[in-house]
Amino acid sequence: MSTQPSPFPAGSGSAGDAAAIGLSHWLSLAAAPTFAIMALLTATIGDADMICSAMQGASPLSGMVPMYLLMSVFHVAPWLKLLSRQRNAARRS
Repeated sequence: MSTQPSPFPAGSGSAGDAAAIGLSHWLSLAAAPTFAIMALLTATIGDADMICSAMQGASPLSGMVPMYLLMSVFHVAPWLKLLSRQRNAARRS
């Protein structure tokens, strides 16, 4: 398990609360790579953009690949926090 400090004071919740917090932490880390994989798969084997790109004058940013890449960027914050914490812990030791 991780050694990250809890956002709640000691004794303020049940074991179920701790499990939910742990699960939400791992789910937040799963979002960015999931969207990146979806963008890669859509770019290589997906045909969903064919429908959208058939429109005259459609923006090059109006497909599924840019949408998945944008979602991946929006969900990268938990990874940045994790890397920052690891870097700070390494500096302290």
